[in-house]
Amino acid sequence: MEGKARLTRWAGGAAVALAAVLLVASCGDAAPGRTSGASGAPAAQTGHAGHAGHAAAGTPPAAPLRPGERFMTLTVPEPYRPSAPSGGTDEYRCFLVDPGLTGPAFLTGSRFLPQNTDIVHHAIIFRVGPKEAEAARRADAATPGEGWTCFGDAGIENGAWVGSWAPGVDETLLRQKVGYPLPAGSQMVLQIHYNLLGGSGGTDRSGIRLRLADGASGRAPLETGLVAGPIELPCTAEESGPLCEREAAVEDVAHRFGEQARQMVDGLTRMCGRGEPPRPGSTQHCDMPIREDATLYAVAGHMHLLGRSIRIDLNPGKPDARTLLDIPAYNFDDQAIRPLAQPLEIKAGDTLRVTCTHDAGLRAMLPALHGSAPRYVVWGEGTSDEMCLGLLVWSPQARSGT
Repeated sequence: MEGKARLTRWAGGAAVALAAVLLVASCGDAAPGRTSGASGAPAAQTGHAGHAGHAAAGTPPAAPLRPGERFMTLTVPEPYRPSAPSGGTDEYRCFLVDPGLTGPAFLTGSRFLPQNTDIVHHAIIFRVGPKEAEAARRADAATPGEGWTCFGDAGIENGAWVGSWAPGVDETLLRQKVGYPLPAGSQMVLQIHYNLLGGSGGTDRSGIRLRLADGASGRAPLETGLVAGPIELPCTAEESGPLCEREAAVEDVAHRFGEQARQMVDGLTRMCGRGEPPRPGSTQHCDMPIREDATLYAVAGHMHLLGRSIRIDLNPGKPDARTLLDIPAYNFDDQAIRPLAQPLEIKAGDTLRVTCTHDAGLRAMLPALHGSAPRYVVWGEGTSDEMCLGLLVWSPQARSGT
């Protein structure tokens, strides 16, 4: 899912900023949500040709509230007209919204409510405390228009990823007694990725609907884990142009999104390549060691429009190897989170591997990428760039009491 977060402390490797997409990510719904789907289930649709790269219209009915839950709906304070910087076609904009929590609560589900589906590409919900909220207000006040530009992450330190949305994602409801903790005074930063490939698209005033439970309800605290893989996708044999050179392509993402974009590419090369130079190819993977015991509840995968397949494996090549997610025919319009059939205990010293296959030939086939320049594709936050991101909804055992 596009958007970014940082590698969680339980996953080893370089401390590089992650774009999530998304999940989206980028990016899937990282909050406990969506009432259907199972780990390993393929996407419902396999075609790319009709995808326009934006949100699908229509909102299905909400699942009923469960005992102790309540809904709260928040919207961006004022309409915002996106404007992509640096000659690009993508803007990431962050908005501070206040649920007015006077006591602790748990976020047990969330649904993003896109208002202008022609330009909304994905969204991520971050939780921030009162101190961080004051920093967000300063960023807002210092930036013309509603909100502030936030390529990379929320642009505010200590923002915790508690929810996200991408096409095909609805609210995911986990049946276990779990939730994302929201201390009193917590506020939300809503990061929205606007894609302007089709033009300016007008204004947007999107919102979110939160499903909240009392903070004294004894739930295990959820966190969102991210596992990223590199993208080193060369131009096809039929393509040519200045951006087909890797160095020029990296310079281009750094120009459009800032130096953190270059750092992401370089960090993934070091972390996943174990010091080896990048190897161009359609399929890439990355292994990450687990640093602490945790209980895993759900998984999702995020790529962009050139994605063909994605999978997440636990302890690959070992006797206890297990596939957590396998989407052999990736569909950008179905990025639903997949709850596991049963929660899975993962241990310190285990290894997670994310593997992604991309296809540069899709660039000539997709209406959303019509007219885009051929390029050597690396990790980047734009719709015409790519990601390889596994999302995991988990609870650290030391803090969950399990």
